[in-house]
Amino acid sequence: MKKSDFDYALPPELIAQAPLPERSASRLLVVPGDSDSLQDRVFRDLPSLLRAGDLLVFNDTRVIPARLFGRKATGGRVEIMIERLLSGDRARAQLGVSKTPKDGAVIELDAGGIARVLGREGGFYDLQFEVGEPLEAWLLHAGRLPLPPYIQREPGADDAERYQTVFAKEVGAVAAPTAGLHFDEALLDSLRVMGVQFGHVTLHVGAGTFQPVRVDDLSQHVMHSEWINVGAALVEQIRRTREAGGRVIAVGTTVVRALESATRRGADGEPVLAPFAGETQLFILPGYRISSIDALVTNFHLPQSTLLMMVSAFAGRERVFEAYAHAIRARYRFFSYGDAMLLFPRKAEPRAPE
Repeated sequence: MKKSDFDYALPPELIAQAPLPERSASRLLVVPGDSDSLQDRVFRDLPSLLRAGDLLVFNDTRVIPARLFGRKATGGRVEIMIERLLSGDRARAQLGVSKTPKDGAVIELDAGGIARVLGREGGFYDLQFEVGEPLEAWLLHAGRLPLPPYIQREPGADDAERYQTVFAKEVGAVAAPTAGLHFDEALLDSLRVMGVQFGHVTLHVGAGTFQPVRVDDLSQHVMHSEWINVGAALVEQIRRTREAGGRVIAVGTTVVRALESATRRGADGEPVLAPFAGETQLFILPGYRISSIDALVTNFHLPQSTLLMMVSAFAGRERVFEAYAHAIRARYRFFSYGDAMLLFPRKAEPRAPE
């Protein structure tokens, strides 16, 4: 299977540059798993599409203001994009510099303090911060929100709220789990009243999520690593939901990646979900059987991206591309601040692209 099998042409004006005034006012494209027609809905219609006893699983990660600027001792400007917070006021980061800094180099930060280069692994640097207070607390007032590169503007005051989900709790992501951005408190209340249950995983989305796939042969692609936590309480919640006949609905591809990473094969060869906390490099593409969920709420994803490949593994490549073509014709808004889809699994095995 090739990267080029997941390409599509998107008019640039369909890339959403800002959120709508109301979270749940986004459009929702419902994609049944069979040949039924696609449905154009509004996101606040979601309760009418779910049933009492269904379980929505959210990613409760919280985005940190991970973008910083500074200057090398030689005077050269440096842009720092933190990938992950480490212990002892250290961070793994990408650096935008004209010349690669050596180990021990000091970056004077515009917001005060310094960052010292401890080493480099691949495209990421290990930085030691000396900023006068714990790094996580310092970033809250010194860092800038790292909006995705396809949003062609600087972050504004509204982004500090709107680029977080209303249920964000666990600090550590550098990008939002964007499917969750469509939920507001009123919608969550409506879902609770009708008997829909809520559960949470944590997956700290890293900057690697924006890195392009650089090989056409997908068997050669090495997936970036992200930290996840699938707790015992959620595993039990999913077991009870399934036993009662309810559906498990992932809110976002990050939830799918977390749940599938925590799934193991039992003695009978069947998939078994178990608690897990740690790193995952799971790469999901067509041919992989997703067993942990029954439906998926997700935004529209970039051409040739690993997220589009994952969605195609769940709902079938041909069906997903049919839905994307419809969304483009109907002028849906794409990517992080764009509209959403409610996807159900394919009813038949997909044919591999020729």
